[in-house]
Amino acid sequence: MIKQYENDIGEALTFLYGAGRAEGIERRLADMLEDFSARHPGLAEKQIALTERDAMLITYGDMVSQVGQPPLHALADFLSARVEGIISSVHLLPFYPYSSDDGFSVVDTRQVDPHLGSWEDIRRFKHRFHLMVDGVINHISAQSGWFQGFLRDDPAFAGWFITVDGSPDLSQVARPRSLPLLSHFDTPSGEKAVWTTFSDDQIDLNYSNPDVLLAIIDLLLFYVAQGADFIRLDAIAYLWKEIGTPCIHLPQTHRVVQLLRSILDKVAPCVKLITETNVPHQDNISYFGDGRNEAQLVYNFALPPLVLHAIHQGTARVLTEWAGELSLPSEQVTFFNFLASHDGIGLNPARGILPESEIEALVARCISHGGLVSRKTNPDGSQSPYEINISAFDALSDPHSEEPLSVQVDRFMVSQAIMLAVIGVPGIYFHSLFGSRGWPEGVEITGRARTVNRQKLERAELEHELGRTGSLRRLVFDRYAGLLRARASSPAFNPYGLQSIFDCGEAVFALLRRSPTEDEQVLCLHNVSDREQIARLPKAGNGWIDLFNGQRWAGGQDIELGAYQVSWLRLRRGMGDGD
Repeated sequence: MIKQYENDIGEALTFLYGAGRAEGIERRLADMLEDFSARHPGLAEKQIALTERDAMLITYGDMVSQVGQPPLHALADFLSARVEGIISSVHLLPFYPYSSDDGFSVVDTRQVDPHLGSWEDIRRFKHRFHLMVDGVINHISAQSGWFQGFLRDDPAFAGWFITVDGSPDLSQVARPRSLPLLSHFDTPSGEKAVWTTFSDDQIDLNYSNPDVLLAIIDLLLFYVAQGADFIRLDAIAYLWKEIGTPCIHLPQTHRVVQLLRSILDKVAPCVKLITETNVPHQDNISYFGDGRNEAQLVYNFALPPLVLHAIHQGTARVLTEWAGELSLPSEQVTFFNFLASHDGIGLNPARGILPESEIEALVARCISHGGLVSRKTNPDGSQSPYEINISAFDALSDPHSEEPLSVQVDRFMVSQAIMLAVIGVPGIYFHSLFGSRGWPEGVEITGRARTVNRQKLERAELEHELGRTGSLRRLVFDRYAGLLRARASSPAFNPYGLQSIFDCGEAVFALLRRSPTEDEQVLCLHNVSDREQIARLPKAGNGWIDLFNGQRWAGGQDIELGAYQVSWLRLRRGMGDGD
């Protein structure tokens, strides 16, 4: 197998830099990998298998604060006390020193922000959870040492960033935001126009320079050495630039991901890559590669807007049709499912699935619930909605409504149950697990729309709300914990298992999950409407048993689903199957 890895690495380098340069680059890389393996010999043999017990919490390092403790320390203690046993992994959003974008303009990629804590605090999470860290490798802060060296004309950083001379036609370049593509900086050798996909504080790295690639590989290996089990490749779709192309999803970008996969397979096969590409579904899943050579997990970006659409409209027709076509290229990859994150609800992944008029209706409904909308610039200069900025709970229920809280919680929980049922590993944003509403005051403070879903909480107040019977946080957390325990109880929810659609009418999203060996089956029923629905259960085995309350149902029997009700029914194989 070692020779295969070496072949993959050599072929990728040749594709990226040509045969003449690849040999020398490969020698430098081989020395780096040999040194890493010598310092961490156990990693080459270590494996981590994902199962139905896996669920990941997405959180900032300072989401919870406690007087007298570094935020990372306080968060680790809180999560150990509250979610150990129902959450297996924690995605710590960028915890590095940064200059903007809540962590994604990284000043020093190898340091922990001293306001959050230290690497020792990061390692505290490893006692209880697997850990995902961000590889923010498309760009770096304008205040970083690398870019400051470039601005001084330090020859060590010549060619590390992309400069554009003259006025080439850049109209084809895909634009995720409505900001200038090029930013101008003064240097001793004159003003330079530098490529900045996301903002003038986020300077794109130049991967056509192999020194940049090798520096980033060394960085990712450093994260592995610090305990990373998953590496999230942030904004990876924009990695390679070539004027005259859209500069997104280029073959070179895929080859870089394939190279990273080959390297990790060789020195740390336990570490899994997750690609973050907020783009239409077919482009998104292209980062699985052939199912064995790129990312092991891909963010399922189409899921959030489609689930939101289904519940807004009271019909799961589009969601069901889309889910019925979901497929994976191999048994080695799966989806990373989520409904909310530190960002908003991306709309591009829904394009081509939902008509533009229904996307606009989604936007309008969320605006009426206090949400905000981020827009992107299209090649023709027009703008279109790119992202809805709103908490997941508010996206489904108007915070100013007099509707009973119990109904709002039911509506929210059916959305989360759908996410947990779909094939893949669930990623749960902190504010979704703990029943948070939006934070418009935060938007007023920062002037950034995404802040509405990024409120930081005091532990004492959070614990008080979780301890108060009938509070929103208590209701949501208890229901969520029940869903996660039910999911963990059945191999049918294995992320590498099987799924198929079951027809129970348009208002019910019905999914049959099967274990990889197909000896365990669970029928997941989700009423996305505000009215009672009747579903007829299939005739199979010895009937069905509810994973939540143990109620038994005969095959062929009609089951009544109340408004927004969830029922997960395990197939009873026989009298001796432990029922």
